[in-house]
Amino acid sequence: MIYAEDEDDDPFPVDEDCLFTETFSQEVAYTLMGEELRIKQLFGGNLGVAAPVWEAALHLCRYLEDQSVELRGRRIIELGAGTGVVGILAARLGAEVTLTDLPLVLPQLQGNVSANIPPNGWLSARPVVLPLCWGEDHLTFPSDWDLVLCADIVYLPETYPLLVETLAHLCKNGAVAYLSSKMRREHQTQSFYEEQLPSRFNVELVRRDDYQNNNIYRASKRAEE
Repeated sequence: MIYAEDEDDDPFPVDEDCLFTETFSQEVAYTLMGEELRIKQLFGGNLGVAAPVWEAALHLCRYLEDQSVELRGRRIIELGAGTGVVGILAARLGAEVTLTDLPLVLPQLQGNVSANIPPNGWLSARPVVLPLCWGEDHLTFPSDWDLVLCADIVYLPETYPLLVETLAHLCKNGAVAYLSSKMRREHQTQSFYEEQLPSRFNVELVRRDDYQNNNIYRASKRAEE
């Protein structure tokens, strides 16, 4: 068991297929917003970039705490949840959470949900884990969320239009999205936030960490013309 308040962010490779050549697991304990979470990371070729807890996720957790963003009783969906650290934390604090990612990531998410059941049970409900492929099955999800949380999911330019379409559906009834991203030039991350997301959203940079090169954005869907 490794204990950490946070974790250094490794460089994000352009070729995710070569991220991990052998399969192994590592469990890390994080103390966030007064909650201790035990997060297992299943490193292996199949999970690729979904395996680790990226620094952007920890930045988002700290931002939610610093800004006293109300989570208890809120309906929250997390996109590209990976290990689930952000959404599981929200659920521990009383949110009604749905964690989503590609189908191959779901066992890791389910395992981390089971490993983080509060001693006295979930304040609201156990997090729901569901597959979601952006731009393909997003319409099967409702649009009555309060918050949409995203941590380090902006790294494949070919998926950016699909992500915007998915966010537009999830946020069409007033949900606010918080997106935390390492700003990687090789992945055109800045272009997503300055050109693609603003095509349908009002986008505000709410936190910048120069040392980690991490930005957090708040986005709300613009009224359709």
